[in-house]
Amino acid sequence: MKVSIIGGTGFVGSYIVDKLCGDGHEVQVLTRPGSEHKVQSPAVSVTGSVSDEASLRACLEGADAAIYLIGILREDPSSGITFDALQRRGAERTIGLAEELGVGRFLLMSANGVDDAETPYQTTKLAAENRLKASSLTWTIFRPSVIFGDPRGRMEFCTQLKSDLIDSPLPAPLFYSGLSPLGAGRFRMGPVHVEDVAAAFAAALTQDDSAGQTYELCGPEALTWKDILQRIAAATGRSKLMLPAPTMVIAPVAGLLERFSWFPVTRDQLKMLISGNICDDDGLLRLGITPTPFDEATLEYLNSR
Repeated sequence: MKVSIIGGTGFVGSYIVDKLCGDGHEVQVLTRPGSEHKVQSPAVSVTGSVSDEASLRACLEGADAAIYLIGILREDPSSGITFDALQRRGAERTIGLAEELGVGRFLLMSANGVDDAETPYQTTKLAAENRLKASSLTWTIFRPSVIFGDPRGRMEFCTQLKSDLIDSPLPAPLFYSGLSPLGAGRFRMGPVHVEDVAAAFAAALTQDDSAGQTYELCGPEALTWKDILQRIAAATGRSKLMLPAPTMVIAPVAGLLERFSWFPVTRDQLKMLISGNICDDDGLLRLGITPTPFDEATLEYLNSR
């Protein structure tokens, strides 16, 4: 199968490209100028931008399936990096061209929790989902929780937490909302391994019953924020002091400083974080995939960072 991937040079994208190539698919990746070296043979690089219809068309031409993976964690409007431009308009443009060019299958990377639609990150992801569902394409949507695994030089959840919180001389924050600290750090997530996410995309391409389905992707455990920090610390041979941190104090500070890239969290990221990120649906099981645990063995890659 010939598969065109938009967003294939990022953290998750690199694993999906490797998986599909390993399964014998013919893969081509839309690649920003100067990033062609990130696409390794047998995958083929198509230089261009998601904002440029000509290069996008060239990448999709003749494809049996398209995969849209582009997502960002924070915006940089001065560089044209916004949720609306990349997560909504870029996806909508790709879907429209895929329809026009007769691409049969379309797989979309969304995110768990977007139904809340409380932040621009969520509303743009949800808008892309709705556009795809309204299209003539045979679609599948994936909604992963936080994704972990060897970052291969890219940004990754656990590597960032280790750098920002575990390696810091300051106590790690156990965030909580409201006035009482009794529930500090008790919101839960379902960390899912990047190789399991790649396997889910690959499975959907070959399983007919994945058409028209939305899959939530979580690991085997719903872990609290405190659990996650403790396991990252243990995997790196650390013991970490953790203290309650009220979001009612931190959120206004984040609102003031989030425009600076060195500040680790935005107000919206904090809001989504304390809302939790667990799955109601066992998407990996439905696709026949056994989820990878979040433990010291699977976090060993943190020791090389």
